[in-house]
Amino acid sequence: MDITGVLMATLIVGAVGLFVGLFLGIAGIKFRVEVNEKEEAILGVLPGNNCGGCGYAGCSGLAAAIAGGEAPVNACPVGGEAVGAQVAQIMGTEAGESRRMVAFVKCQGDKERTRVDYDYSGIEDCRMLAFVPNGGPKSCNDGCLGFGSCVKACPFDAIHVVNGVAVVDKEACKACGKCIAVCPKNLITLIPYDAKHAVACSSREKGPATIKACDVGCIACQLCKKNCPADAVTIEDFHATIDQDKCIGCGVCKEKCPKKAIL
Repeated sequence: MDITGVLMATLIVGAVGLFVGLFLGIAGIKFRVEVNEKEEAILGVLPGNNCGGCGYAGCSGLAAAIAGGEAPVNACPVGGEAVGAQVAQIMGTEAGESRRMVAFVKCQGDKERTRVDYDYSGIEDCRMLAFVPNGGPKSCNDGCLGFGSCVKACPFDAIHVVNGVAVVDKEACKACGKCIAVCPKNLITLIPYDAKHAVACSSREKGPATIKACDVGCIACQLCKKNCPADAVTIEDFHATIDQDKCIGCGVCKEKCPKKAIL
């Protein structure tokens, strides 16, 4: 074998390797992305569920927003107060007060307490029911359809359909909001974990129509409003709502409600 040829091949390979190495090194310096150390640290303490409940595109989006001063340190609903405190320490600020929230289904219309207009046989997806007569078989057009789109959307197994109506496990709920986004009837809302009372009905029909459709529907009789000592109850569109910031948890509204629509 010609030693000169071997040496030439070795030199050529070495030169090519050196050139590629220099090129990659220069490119790495030129196109280097600056890493925000606080952002990386915040991402490290966030739970990593990427549920979007904070309003950002996953945990990395929230970490960038907090590091950039665009979001509060306690913005993660899944991590709650504990994670908020860790993020606050990284940012060198106070976490502030945070109130744990949970999802609440504003309906009790299960199979025994609500009527149906017809038998439905088709795709069991609540969102598809918008294309069938009256938005679903239940007589109450504002009630839970019971086909579990919210169950499928929940990443924490915190909501289940029980006897035809969705029920939230408040201990498992992380208030990510995915069930709220997927419900076509807008039945699910967030309330404080320590809320004492809430109206479990979304009907906007007048009293007689609600009574005909459901045994536990709000009939807007106003007894809850008239008897509330904290002025926490309002009636609008034939529907009662409790202001959780005003509610003192006395239970008068629940006692006075003739339809047991308040839980």
